[in-house]
Amino acid sequence: MNRNNQAETPISINYQDLIKQTAFHEAGHAAAIYLYNKSNSLPPVFFQITIKELCNNKIFAEEISSSNTKQFIAKIEGGRLIQTLPGSLIQSGNYFSETEQQEYQAAYEADIVNLLVGPLSEAKYIALRDNELFNPLLVNVDALKFYGGASDLDSVNDYLDHFLDNNQEREQKLAELFEKAFLFINDQATWKAIASLANYILNNQNETISCEEAFAVLDKSVTLLTRVINKPSI
Repeated sequence: MNRNNQAETPISINYQDLIKQTAFHEAGHAAAIYLYNKSNSLPPVFFQITIKELCNNKIFAEEISSSNTKQFIAKIEGGRLIQTLPGSLIQSGNYFSETEQQEYQAAYEADIVNLLVGPLSEAKYIALRDNELFNPLLVNVDALKFYGGASDLDSVNDYLDHFLDNNQEREQKLAELFEKAFLFINDQATWKAIASLANYILNNQNETISCEEAFAVLDKSVTLLTRVINKPSI
C-alpha cells in the first residue's frame, strides 16, 4: 500500500502539506487493516509502516532546505488478508466448501475496503483542513487518484478482476465496498484513531513502525474517546 504522487493532482502542492497528507493516507490503511478487520471478526494480519527520509532527494532539496521538520515518505508493507490465506485455499478454485467461500469472500472484500480507506482518509483530512464539504458525491471512487490513490485503485481492480467476471457485478461490488469504506472513516471513533496514528507517524523518529505500535496507538485512541462519550453527565 503505497501512496502515489500523481501528475494529475489538480493543483501544485506544498511539500509540508504532502507530508501530512501521506501520514493520514497510511494511517487510514493501518487503521482499516486493524479496526475494520477486527470489527468483522477477521483474523489479525501483520504489517509495518516504513519511513524514508527525503532530505537527500534532489527533487525535494529546494522545497525542504529551510525546514527543520523531518521530511519523509511513509508506506504500509504487508497487511493483506488474501496473502495470508493457505495456498491450497487460494488455488482450489470452485472446490471451496461453503464456509471457505464465505471466509475467502470476507477476506478479499476487507482487503479492498482497506485499500480504499487510505486515499479516502487523505481526502477527508484535506476537506477538514480546507473547511470543505466531504461526501461521496464530491469524493467518489474515480476522485481517489487525486489523493495518492492510483496504486490503491490498481490493486482494487486487480482484486475485482480476479474474483468477478461480469463488469456490472464488479461495478456493483466496488460501489458497495466504497460505501463501507466511507462509513468506516466517518465514524467518530475511527477518525479520531486515524488522526492519532497520523500524528504518531509524523512525530516518529524511527525508520519503521511495527504493527504492535500502531495497534497500541489505535486502541488507546478508541478507548479514550469511548470513555469521553460514555462519561456520566453531572
